Amino acid sequence: MYIDAGLLVLRIVLGLSLMGHGAQKLFGWFQGGGLPGAQQMMQHMGLRPAWLWALLSGLSEFGGGLLLVLGLLHPLSSLGVMAAMTTAIVKVHWRNGFWNTHRGVEFPLINLAAALALGLSGPGAYSLDAALGVALPEPAALIAGLALVALGILAQGVSQQPAAQPAK
Repeated sequence: MYIDAGLLVLRIVLGLSLMGHGAQKLFGWFQGGGLPGAQQMMQHMGLRPAWLWALLSGLSEFGGGLLLVLGLLHPLSSLGVMAAMTTAIVKVHWRNGFWNTHRGVEFPLINLAAALALGLSGPGAYSLDAALGVALPEPAALIAGLALVALGILAQGVSQQPAAQPAK
């Protein structure tokens, strides 16, 4: 019982936090830049087409977070969050060291670890998956999903182009 309650708390806190980040990118809520701002951020990172990566980023954060809160479609919920956090670590935070005070990997790494822990453990008894009897094949769904996350990260490397230099 306590394990299921702990999983519920973790799912809700992580899921709502990621939903907020996704809502900033998708809708401009919570002082976010919306899709235009997310697209500009992706362009700055050299990802092309920037609009696609902005949309994928927002959807993986918002959608993955929502599925985590609901405890629905495990482990897809965790995989969406893991994809977003891995991208954030590789493209933005890695070069800044560990601590969040310097925009380092600390915060996205904690989110990534929490999502992985939920992906490995499952959503618990207090979830829509449990209530509806939904169960994707394990561990095949998680393994296949992790392979897709890795392919997505590789695709970012392929789609990355140097940012346009201003004319002199």
